[in-house]
Amino acid sequence: MRSDAIALPRLGLGTAAALGVMGTAISDEAADAVVATAYARGIRFFDTAPLYGGGLAEERLGRVLRTLPRDDIVLSTKTGVTRPYRQAASPPGGLRRRSADVWDYSPEATKRSVALSLERLGVERLDLVHLHDVDGRVDQAMAAYPALDELRAAGVIAGIGIGANHVDAPLALLERGRFDAVLVPGRYTLLDQTALPALLPLALERGVRIVIGGVFNSGILATGAVTGAKYNYRDAPPEVMKKVAEIERVCAAHNVALSTAALHFALGHPAVATLVLGGQTPQEVERNVGALSMKVPQALWADLKAAHLLDADVPVTV
Repeated sequence: MRSDAIALPRLGLGTAAALGVMGTAISDEAADAVVATAYARGIRFFDTAPLYGGGLAEERLGRVLRTLPRDDIVLSTKTGVTRPYRQAASPPGGLRRRSADVWDYSPEATKRSVALSLERLGVERLDLVHLHDVDGRVDQAMAAYPALDELRAAGVIAGIGIGANHVDAPLALLERGRFDAVLVPGRYTLLDQTALPALLPLALERGVRIVIGGVFNSGILATGAVTGAKYNYRDAPPEVMKKVAEIERVCAAHNVALSTAALHFALGHPAVATLVLGGQTPQEVERNVGALSMKVPQALWADLKAAHLLDADVPVTV
């Protein structure tokens, strides 16, 4: 294990939905309240990106962070892809999701991206910058690495990370550079443990910090198997609905909410350093943080394994 592995707080706030324009757009005042509530509840890790609202999330986060002690905060952003300012993933009147997004991992674009993030956030240094959306773009993403490595050596950024929706690209990139963290939304959850066989053990061996986002798989592990439940941003297929309903029944037998079990599960692997929580309202932030203070009986995990809803060797002790 590397002795210089970057230290990350256990809980973080993700800003894609909270401060960007994913889902229902919220006001500046509502966005401020989300960040303030997260800080008040002890969250000290904040994850953002130029992609989220085309810089809007960074602007909003920066406005609140300017009122807080910088040394209290671990700040993570990304580079490599963005979209027009205040625009959602689907352009106004557009028929194809993400058709307006622009990927550019060139050294020049990378340095410009970091400079703009610093300006929007109102800080002089960043704790972590991820290569963003690298799935299928490993070679292109590595073009940004020398620029980030230079910024790391200069102390402008403390660590370099990888942000991906699947595990193949992080596995490939970890063989090609010195990375400090990997952010994998939705790939280590009660429903999807594709990060478990290869990525998490490798990260643990090398001292790379794993940051888990998307713990509800974009909705269904929060709402349960209800009509219209979302799984990975689409309507959940029948087999996923069936499995979630079965998990819900086991959780109910132990008087544990499905969402609470999902949050606790994600922190159960020793490679996981940080769980990034979502939330578009202070109430959602309060609910998620509160759920993590609840006790989950070990018997719940044992019953999920006995029902073959979790593999027998999945670590679950938090």
